[in-house]
Amino acid sequence: MRLIGIVVAIAISLFAAPIAAQDKPAGKVWRIGILQTSAPKDEAGRVAALEQGLAELGYFGGRNIVLVNRNAGQQVGRLPEFAAELVRARVDVIVTSTNPATRAAKTATATIPIVMTVGVEPVAAGLVASLAKPGTNVTGLTFDVDATQLAAKRLEILKELLPPVSRVAVLWNPGYAPGSLRFKGTEQAGRSLGITIVSVHFSEGSDAERTFTAIRAQAEAVTVLSDPVTVARRPDIIEMAARYRVPTIYALREWVEDGGLISYATSLNDQWRRAARYVDKIFKGAKPVDLPVEQPSTFELVINLKTAKALGITVPHSLLLRADQVIQ
Repeated sequence: MRLIGIVVAIAISLFAAPIAAQDKPAGKVWRIGILQTSAPKDEAGRVAALEQGLAELGYFGGRNIVLVNRNAGQQVGRLPEFAAELVRARVDVIVTSTNPATRAAKTATATIPIVMTVGVEPVAAGLVASLAKPGTNVTGLTFDVDATQLAAKRLEILKELLPPVSRVAVLWNPGYAPGSLRFKGTEQAGRSLGITIVSVHFSEGSDAERTFTAIRAQAEAVTVLSDPVTVARRPDIIEMAARYRVPTIYALREWVEDGGLISYATSLNDQWRRAARYVDKIFKGAKPVDLPVEQPSTFELVINLKTAKALGITVPHSLLLRADQVIQ
């Protein structure tokens, strides 16, 4: 009987062990706030890229992280409201998209770490003290590289696509602070490549059809600079470029996915994926003030062959070989 009792006790202990292990409290579940101003069709891709980066580092939704997403879309005025919601939700870190989102988060909290995915000239914008030493609760990734170098690359692509091109219009918003630097960079690049640059202002309320009528009379191709106004008017600009048969290169791949001709740009999804590394470091005890802001590392060439065919353009094989994505 004593032997039987021992066996029973051992059996009970073996069955009880897994149950006890299951009853042990789980590790910390981190709350990650997301504050963005993405178009609805882009929102899921941004979040998925962040989730991919987090998964690579061992963070999974439903296990050790919870994502609290707030997207103001084009209603930038709602960002302060959404930022306050994230603070009240007691998130451990806030991941932001654009400068307005980062600024709203920074205004809402001076203690919760903020990781920006697309900081546009963050030093000049007052979001960080410097790229090497942010000096605030904000760090992350900047969207900026040398404006002239990037503009030159886009003009070189246009020249390869359309060898005779000699006049290129720059569609840009003079009311957007970084726009002036980018336009000057394009002007400088144009001079080095022997291309005349035509400045075309496009502000809130500008008539897209009238703008492209003027462009068609002055230039053989267009490069569109990215800013809140041009991004908000993306469908109009793409439609007019097609209607007036103006070859156009864009600063974001999403434009080409929506029917634009070609883009050479920073990969925003890669930026969001890389932001996960900052989140991981912060969870492990790092402070934003000690995490230098990084510049983009991945650029994508995307070509829409359907649009090229509609414009009567034969894309050189050399460009197709270099393309990160070719949309048929």
